[in-house]
Amino acid sequence: MFLRKPNARRSLNVFKQATTVAFALCSLLMVSSAQGALWTITYPRPIDDSDARAQYPIALLKLALDKTGVNYELRPSDRILLTGKAMRQLRENREVNVVWSMTDSQREKELTPIRIPIAKGLIGLRVFVINENKKPKFTDVLSLTDMRKLTPIQGEEWPDTKILQANGFNVFTVPEFREAYDMIKQGKGDFFPRSVMEVTAELDAEGRRRSNLHLEPSMALYYPTAMYYFVSSSNKTLANLIETGLNRAIDDGSFDELFNSTYSSILASLNVKDRKIFTLENPLLPLETPLTNSSLWYRPNQVKNQ
Repeated sequence: MFLRKPNARRSLNVFKQATTVAFALCSLLMVSSAQGALWTITYPRPIDDSDARAQYPIALLKLALDKTGVNYELRPSDRILLTGKAMRQLRENREVNVVWSMTDSQREKELTPIRIPIAKGLIGLRVFVINENKKPKFTDVLSLTDMRKLTPIQGEEWPDTKILQANGFNVFTVPEFREAYDMIKQGKGDFFPRSVMEVTAELDAEGRRRSNLHLEPSMALYYPTAMYYFVSSSNKTLANLIETGLNRAIDDGSFDELFNSTYSSILASLNVKDRKIFTLENPLLPLETPLTNSSLWYRPNQVKNQ
C-alpha cells in the first residue's frame, strides 16, 4: 500500500480559502457590531426638567446625532449640574461626556470644543434684568461710559465676569445663578445682563409679574462670543461625531430651521432691532473662533460701537 504525499499547492489553496472565509466572517461581525453599538451620551441635568434654556441645546444635539445615523441614547446626568461643576466633571470624565457652555481660552485648553456656535452668538447679546426701583438710573445712560457707572451682577466662574471687568465694569459676583436674581430683587447691584436666548424663560420662572423684576426695554450689551458643545480632551471620536452631525444640519438647512423656530419670536418680543446696543471687546475669545464665517452668526444691524 502506497501513501500519497500531500499536494503542497492544494494544501496552500485550502488554507487561503479558509483564511478568506474567516476574515470575511470577522469583518461582517465587526460591521454589524459597529452599526449596532449604542452611544450613551450624557449631558448636565438642568435645574428642572422644564428649564427652557436647556431645550434648544438638547434639541440641536439630538438633531446632530440623528444626522450621523448612529445608534445613541441621550440622557441627563443623575444629579443637577450647574455649568462650573459640569465642566469640572467633564474634565475628569465623570458623570457627563458633553457640556454646552460659553467658550474662553482656558476652557478650550482643558477640553475639546466643537467650534460651531450652537446659538449663532446670541449668548453674547445681553439685555438687562433690573429692580423696578432702579429704572431712573437707566434714563440718563447715553454711552458706554455712562453704562460703566452701573454695577452688573454675574457668576463667580462665568467668562462674562472677566469680559465685563476687562471693559471697565465693577462687577458684583455671586456663587450661583439663582443668587443673582435674589440680589436684583433685594436691590443690590444695578443690573443682571442676560442673554436674549435665556432671559424670557428665566423671568417667567422667577415670576416677574409677582415680583419687582423688570426688563430694561431700550438697551443691550454685545460682545463676540460663542456657546459650543465641549467634550473631554480624550474623547476625540465623540467630538468628530457631533461636528459631523452639526455640519450636515447646516448643509441641509435643518440647523437654521431649528434656530429660527426657537429664537425668531423671542428676538421680536425683546425688540432687539430697536435697542441701543453697546459693543464690548472680548479679550477671552480664542483666535480659532470662526468669526469670519458669517453663516454661523446672528448679527443685528445695530450691533456696532456706540
